[in-house]
Amino acid sequence: MMPLVGGGGAVVLGLIGLVIWWGPFLDILKGAIPIALLLGGALATYLGLDEIKDKFRKDDADSAGYESAEELKKYKEEVDQLKEEIKAIKEAKA
Repeated sequence: MMPLVGGGGAVVLGLIGLVIWWGPFLDILKGAIPIALLLGGALATYLGLDEIKDKFRKDDADSAGYESAEELKKYKEEVDQLKEEIKAIKEAKA
């Protein structure tokens, strides 16, 4: 019950203060909006750059450790061949 009474009192005092100090409230709001836009824009830019970096890391991970695309292709073909051999062995056991 006490939080309800305290919350109601805070709302009433907040409304009274807002009416009495409307001008200073607008001054604070005028100063807070550009700061909020600046910080929000900086955060969005940081997250966008981080997403781009992740995309490049993913692209690099596909060819990481290989000297050329031909070498990568050779290993992928070898893996596919080994998968086929394993499949044939499993079918022979069944």
